Amino acid sequence: MSLPYPIYDLLFLDIETVSGYPAYEDVPSDVQAMWSEKARYWIRHEEDPVEGARMAYEHRAAILAEFGQVVCISMGFMTKGNRPDEDVLRLKSWYGTDEKEVLEHFSAVLATQFGNPLSHMLCGHNIREFDVPYLCRRMLIKGMGLPPMLDVAGKRPWQLKHILDTLELWKFGDIKHYISLKLLAHCLGIPSPKTDISGADVGRVYYIDQDLEGLARYCEGDVLAVAQIMRRFCGLPLLAPEQVTKAS
Repeated sequence: MSLPYPIYDLLFLDIETVSGYPAYEDVPSDVQAMWSEKARYWIRHEEDPVEGARMAYEHRAAILAEFGQVVCISMGFMTKGNRPDEDVLRLKSWYGTDEKEVLEHFSAVLATQFGNPLSHMLCGHNIREFDVPYLCRRMLIKGMGLPPMLDVAGKRPWQLKHILDTLELWKFGDIKHYISLKLLAHCLGIPSPKTDISGADVGRVYYIDQDLEGLARYCEGDVLAVAQIMRRFCGLPLLAPEQVTKAS
């Protein structure tokens, strides 16, 4: 599989999101009303609309930028190792309880040469449908400008070549097909990073356990999986554990 840019010019990306409030009972009444309107399709068969709205908020608010927030952004990029034939993946994460600060740290990276859509690409799984639009919406909600790499509103598909999506690549033109990152990694013989966190646990880990470092490790595991998938797509050997390091 050929890429518009070398694999060293890819920025592998993943984000973790949670609901804007720990529980539905904490949501202000005006926001609860707007949530009930948004969730009416999901709760239309519930006998108790309030309980339905509460359950829908618990399971779905985190994936909607209007009702959720970004708590971790992880990024990775390839560099040459000490040997000519050795690559190294360098990982970096920003996380915390101040969403704007997390977004600003990531935006600062995209203000460097890494954020030039003419020379670099953002790469992730389902990144076009989730990560990129979520980040854009939350940046605007927080009163931030969009870096050129994320200024994608109204752009045509051929203007978005700098957004590389492993989900789209795996479709091979099949518009109906969906595959999770976990399943795709398994199909390609890529070991799943060992972690005791799943996507369904992120809200609990953030609000109850308050284990932000654990969330960062989980997020970085997904970044590593995407990087390994792209190496398989490009016919490159998988990275060994010693070829994965933290960026300064």
